[in-house]
Amino acid sequence: MGRVNLTDSCTEIYWNGSSVSINVSKTQTVSALISDERDNSYYYVIIDGQVNNALKVKFDKGKKVYHLASNLNKEKHKIELFKIGNTDFTTTRLFGFELDKNAMVLEADKKPKRKIEFYGNSITSGHGVDVPVDSADSGKPEFFNNYKTYGALTARHFDAQYHCIAKSGIGLTVSWFPEIMPEIFDRLNPKNPNSKWNFSKYQPDIVVVNLFQNDSWIVNQPEHLQFKARFGTVKPTEDFIIKAYADFIRSVRSKYPKAQIICSLGNMDITREGSKWPSYVEQAVRSLSDQKVVVHFFPYKNSNGHPKIKEQQMMADDLIAFIEKNKYWK
Repeated sequence: MGRVNLTDSCTEIYWNGSSVSINVSKTQTVSALISDERDNSYYYVIIDGQVNNALKVKFDKGKKVYHLASNLNKEKHKIELFKIGNTDFTTTRLFGFELDKNAMVLEADKKPKRKIEFYGNSITSGHGVDVPVDSADSGKPEFFNNYKTYGALTARHFDAQYHCIAKSGIGLTVSWFPEIMPEIFDRLNPKNPNSKWNFSKYQPDIVVVNLFQNDSWIVNQPEHLQFKARFGTVKPTEDFIIKAYADFIRSVRSKYPKAQIICSLGNMDITREGSKWPSYVEQAVRSLSDQKVVVHFFPYKNSNGHPKIKEQQMMADDLIAFIEKNKYWK
């Protein structure tokens, strides 16, 4: 599930929130042959949907066998690998699963009919979700957890397929690094400009866009390298920002002509009292005159750092209630 690339020899995984699973029986152990470009890719190993007992694993640089499950009984089991780490422009390659002799690979589960997709930054990626409650915010790879983000929680609540196109630090007009979302949103491999996603493979019923948090900071930092690269010496005008947002939603709409698009912000300081950024999104949406593009902002969490587990759950509860109230899914 997710924007993954199936080659003759392996499955390539790039985006956080992507997953791969296998149904097996008559095996006590399950391993996988995996290679990673770096040494900071974190995944959950989830057995039979029991996330409370999920094993958190880190894939090292290079190619090796990883033991995923042991002491299984001989009944049917589902083994899922879920990328909880950031979309940090690394590629994980899964070459295959290894089972006991005489094991059986069973038919894959049918994917849910409902489909949802999220475009976002660190909030949607899961930056700092696993930081202890009383600890300082941290961008360390081991503290990312996309499985516990509002997007993943919302998808599971509605039993929907889940695609997440998000990366910590990304913006819509400017990022903390060279790429911006309008330049990579249509990619299969986010680091390869020539790797284009086939949008006909996945047409979501609902698309949630939660961007601008990083823009709201960088547009006020004229000495920042990416400010200079995008804007030169002049801060972008409000009209420029509004048009950029509207143009991006038009791009999304061109790929998903039937989707319900929810333009959100928050729950960090971009939605605090006095922020102008919600009005930019509202103006952009009004300019589109598209009845299936709406706004829904998450309340400012009024705490330091990125949203942790409880704050992500609050966002999910808020979004779920909004979707149910408006009956976007019957």
